[in-house]
Amino acid sequence: MNKKIDFYKDLEPCFSCKDYTVSGEVYQLNYNNEFDMLVTTPVPKNLKDYYKSENYISHTDSKKSLFDKVYQVVKGITLKRKLKLINSFKTSSKTILDVGAGTGDFLKACKNNSWNVFGSEPDLGARNIAQKKRIELVENLTSLENKKFDVITLWHVLEHVENLQDYIIELHKLLKNDGRIIIAVPNFKSYDANFYKEYWAAFDVPRHLWHFSQNSIHKLFSLVNMKIEKTLPMKFDSFYVSFLSEKYKTGSIKPIRGFYKGFISNLKANTTKEYSSLIYVLKKDK
Repeated sequence: MNKKIDFYKDLEPCFSCKDYTVSGEVYQLNYNNEFDMLVTTPVPKNLKDYYKSENYISHTDSKKSLFDKVYQVVKGITLKRKLKLINSFKTSSKTILDVGAGTGDFLKACKNNSWNVFGSEPDLGARNIAQKKRIELVENLTSLENKKFDVITLWHVLEHVENLQDYIIELHKLLKNDGRIIIAVPNFKSYDANFYKEYWAAFDVPRHLWHFSQNSIHKLFSLVNMKIEKTLPMKFDSFYVSFLSEKYKTGSIKPIRGFYKGFISNLKANTTKEYSSLIYVLKKDK
């Protein structure tokens, strides 16, 4: 991938989305035909400031609101499933790197299961919470560039990365030849995304800069000679995202309707395979 890719070139305007978490500002979503993905414009110069909110739940262990409590319960269940997935891999040294590790719960679970854990997290507050759990996180990948990992995970992280091409190249360099990269991202071609449109909570502008389809991930990682080994659903995401989307659309919490729409999304995805969020397991194409 020597040629520099301009992901903002020849974009087709689609629709506008509001930042419901921090600023209330409106951003444009545009379609990139080459990579079959949506792109958020413009990108704020002070993007870090848009993560400074108690509502940005992945940087806290909050259990204050209904959404917080639901999120934390679901997180406990999904941690076990994530751990089962990585334990299914045959590795030489059980070294794992979690990119965007948040408050460190996933790495803590890995550590308790005999993995050698490493993690990065740009948010200082989240790193401090992780440290209290005896999980040491670095701010970025630079200090890890001389290491190689059996497994690299990005749980809802790739959509946040500013320099997408450079980041994918760096991930490829950090991976052992027989290792795997696991990427979980929202899917803008899901039923709930199409139903809620500009109110779909997983657009989460401007923090989510890229909005991927299954084709997007295939095309982006084929540029570094990686292939998708398997694709797995994240069925809980449709419920949580639909809860929030109902709030954004109507201005009030409607858990029953949100649950119903999440259920319908999963039901339709049983046929289409277009779940609200998807996990991609990627390997180097030898």
